[in-house]
Amino acid sequence: MNYQVALDAFHGPMDLLLYLVRKQEMPIRSIPIARITAQFLDYLDVLVRIDIDYAGEFVVLAATLMEIKSRMLLPGEPAGKEAEAADPRRELVKQLLEYRRYRDAARTLEDYATQQSQRFAREATPENESDAPTKIRRVEVWDLVSAFARLMRETHPGDSREIVVDETPQYILEARLLERLGGTTSLSFRDLFEPPYSRTRMIGVFLAVLELMKSGRIHLDQPEACGEILLSLNRDAIAGDAVSAAA
Repeated sequence: MNYQVALDAFHGPMDLLLYLVRKQEMPIRSIPIARITAQFLDYLDVLVRIDIDYAGEFVVLAATLMEIKSRMLLPGEPAGKEAEAADPRRELVKQLLEYRRYRDAARTLEDYATQQSQRFAREATPENESDAPTKIRRVEVWDLVSAFARLMRETHPGDSREIVVDETPQYILEARLLERLGGTTSLSFRDLFEPPYSRTRMIGVFLAVLELMKSGRIHLDQPEACGEILLSLNRDAIAGDAVSAAA
């Protein structure tokens, strides 16, 4: 199979851990280790299916979380400064706070660059509040991984006794997705996957989505929290690619 994982799309295990903490709406300094560890392992299962070599970094952090979980089950120390210093989460929290600071700074710079590139002439302010554009939740790569994990559980592509091998190159899958999106306004993430469901085929389509997302040729929107993820074609980027190819 000519499937290649765009490794930088996953941003690493600390990015996943920060995503899970934010999703639980919990302060970083009081991470619910048991709950976070269980969810981290669910995501790890999906990453192992996609690329077992790249999942190595996530396995290390999963082992760290399980070690912290086991240490927290041991009899506690008396209340006080010594007990606070002995908190097994302390070093992990320190790393996570450091990571969040750098990530927030990088995202702020990225937002500034995006705003600067989208400056237009001033237009009239909408008369009614209803005329203002609807705010749509930004889709993160981990939202896609979560949706893909649910789809894999529901379709059970690995339960079939018949071995199905799909050797379709990834660039062909990308072209097919762009063709489908070109004929509609938007398409739900779930509708991208059609029966018969085979593991290799589903992973290939998922990696094609990640690559198109990374290159900016598609938009991903989620109108409601934990709702359906919608994909649409970035026609400006496609037109720019066509001009570059012609040149």
